[in-house]
Amino acid sequence: MKKGDMISKQTTIALFLLAFSPSAFPADTLQIDQNITDGQTLFSPNSIFELGFFSPGSSTNRFVGIWFAVSPDTVLWVANRDSPLNNTSATLKLNKTGSLLLYDSSGRIVWSPRTRSSSGINSPILQLNDSGNLVVKDQTTNSIIWQSFDYPTNTLLAGMKVGKNLRTGFETYLSSWKSRDDPSEGDYTYKMDTQGAPEVITWDRSEISSRTGIWNGQYFSFAPQTLTYSNLLNFHFVLNQDEVSYTYELKSTSTITRLVLNENGLIERFVWDQSHQNWNLFWLQPVDECSNFAKCGPFGICQRDGIKTCSCLRGFEPVTPDEWSMRNTSGGCKRTVPLGCSTNSDGFYRLGGVETPYSHDAIVDASISIEECKRRCLMNCSCVAYTPLDIRGEGSGCVMWNTELVDTKYVIGGQDLYLKVSKSELGRSNKKKSATIVGVISSSLILLLLVSLLVYLLWRKKIRHSRQDIKERHLAQSNSLKGADVPVFDLDTVLQATDNFSITNKLGEGGFGLVYKGQLPCGQEIAVKRLSMDSLQGLNEFMNEALLITKLQHRNLVRLLGCCIDNNERMLIYEYMTNKSLDYYIFDATRRATLNWTTRLEIVIGIARGLLYLHQDSRFNVIHRDLKAANVLLDEQMNPKISDFGTARLFKREQGIINTETVIGTRGYMSPEYVLEGAISIKSDVYSFGVLLLEIISGKKNQGNQNLLAYAWKLWEEGNSYKLLDEAVKCSVSETEIRRYVQMALLCVQECPEDRPSMSAFFTMLLSDTLLHDPKKPLVGTRIRGFPSDWSLYQQSYEYDSTAGDQLTITGIEGR
Repeated sequence: MKKGDMISKQTTIALFLLAFSPSAFPADTLQIDQNITDGQTLFSPNSIFELGFFSPGSSTNRFVGIWFAVSPDTVLWVANRDSPLNNTSATLKLNKTGSLLLYDSSGRIVWSPRTRSSSGINSPILQLNDSGNLVVKDQTTNSIIWQSFDYPTNTLLAGMKVGKNLRTGFETYLSSWKSRDDPSEGDYTYKMDTQGAPEVITWDRSEISSRTGIWNGQYFSFAPQTLTYSNLLNFHFVLNQDEVSYTYELKSTSTITRLVLNENGLIERFVWDQSHQNWNLFWLQPVDECSNFAKCGPFGICQRDGIKTCSCLRGFEPVTPDEWSMRNTSGGCKRTVPLGCSTNSDGFYRLGGVETPYSHDAIVDASISIEECKRRCLMNCSCVAYTPLDIRGEGSGCVMWNTELVDTKYVIGGQDLYLKVSKSELGRSNKKKSATIVGVISSSLILLLLVSLLVYLLWRKKIRHSRQDIKERHLAQSNSLKGADVPVFDLDTVLQATDNFSITNKLGEGGFGLVYKGQLPCGQEIAVKRLSMDSLQGLNEFMNEALLITKLQHRNLVRLLGCCIDNNERMLIYEYMTNKSLDYYIFDATRRATLNWTTRLEIVIGIARGLLYLHQDSRFNVIHRDLKAANVLLDEQMNPKISDFGTARLFKREQGIINTETVIGTRGYMSPEYVLEGAISIKSDVYSFGVLLLEIISGKKNQGNQNLLAYAWKLWEEGNSYKLLDEAVKCSVSETEIRRYVQMALLCVQECPEDRPSMSAFFTMLLSDTLLHDPKKPLVGTRIRGFPSDWSLYQQSYEYDSTAGDQLTITGIEGR
């Protein structure tokens, strides 16, 4: 045999073996009577998506699914989610009637989707499109027989719909996985509520978990922040006699994104970061306790950035004030002055920047003007509020509520809600105004002239000196930082390190501004906190943190590498912490399982060491004021480092208590004397540390209404403190040990500061077997109605920034 013939024969054999190897499949389609077996995959035309068999998480069961080719672990659709296979001998096949059939090893059909009538189908074909849609269609007519987009699982892709066909009643909705290891249908669904003013509801079985608010022509009223990534996506809402649906489309084919309903009921928007080959978390719902449905009860309103979360709407008061004082607000509010049901007695109070109330029973009329809407509501004795259906322009269409207003909340960028109240609630009566209007106008005109003259003179003076003032202020800041030996980075270096502050490098966002990941030319990874241009408070925090943290050096404090001052730019540059923040782990059902008890105890000890250094061992004694899980960062060895010193305060040991007019911190971590009286001391940090210790033990977040403290105290009284321990670590620690740590945590969260240990006393308790005295009951109030008797019913709350990447949490201040 000639050498050339031999090579040709070898090539033919190689191609033959490749064609029939388990991992190869010839195209993006499956023809009649072709099979896909376990080990083979089907790619979309441009290899964006892949279909094949997989096992989720640690499960050994096999499923047919679709995933992103760039991220094989990210499964977005599952065929046989409720019919798992127990071995790798299954086959997926398309028959001549257009039916897709999944056979197990015994030849039994374990899954086959419903298809349209098979009559008239000539040559069906199965194709995986570049949209991620798996389609069975007739090649002759190109008509679709079945498609996976009609039967999503937990992921919404561009082009998919959430909604309902009003003619046929067919619904398209998301349903969560049961767990990371089990893709069968879980407890949560993400469905369009088509009654009243349609909105998308996340259901926890039969209970509402969270909702989007109504579509107002631009966005759902809960999520105006979706406009911040409108450069990536176009959003579409359809409401007509045929259907109600919501979908989105990509503005660029290079964008890879997904919306996921996870097993904990969270709605998450991820975008693929090509440069770092990972998913960035762009948006999250629910984001805080205000996202919990009807938290403030009927006619209550929730405010997420205040210490007092719930309040009553104008003209209303708590139904049960005693329960409200205990932060049980579910009973809601009642009207203080009855409506008179006439144009003379009633009026409207404009409530700006809100997510509109639950709209299932609302009345919708898209054909009328907003003025006609107001008139109708005023003439209807049952109407309690209205809002424009479409906020574009001057507003049009109408949504009216004739029932209790439930789940109203303030949101940044929200819309106007017009609440019907007695005119007595709107201020002085018209009659009184008429009697004094002449005097008021005369006085006002004189005052206006004087004020105008004064403003003009001040303006002239300000214009004359503003440039010099700015230069002097920048120079003073630069000199202060140079005098403190703070390394200064030039702006070009920071821009190069962060890829010009690319959105893909964004890590988080807080009151200070934005945080970005970067890499210096030497290869060192950094985290850059960039001060918002309009943040006056942030400017003070910038100087406070830059000057303070350079004086603090400890292995359990995050290290400041330097700062950048360039024209209006103010940035702090930190070492990048590989393992993100503590809240990334302990408040996630899957990730917290990676923290065994030994690791958790080492984290507790490290945080305690850092606090002891701040309070006692450093040259400058410091009160942190915002100690929480999000401000504890973890390095590559999971060593904790306390971060975010923008709100910290220096103190002298002999000072004891410092009084402040501004309360800065995070709800759930602030001590009672600080919230109520503005009194801070090192014992304020001890209180925050006690809350954090309970969170580390339980893997649960302390709600603003202190549910975790109440639950820990309840178990302590019953002698069942061991039940507080996170299920993920129960086998690795004794009941006696856990009871002692819960006892230490409860001592740290005592109501009176003098009853709390210092951090040095805590270390003595931590590292020895000294006898501990019994704690007193913390300030948790009476038993909260609806409080869970078991953690399986406990609704978690996550404090991630809604646009943060899945990288690092460096938050700013909250709850001013």
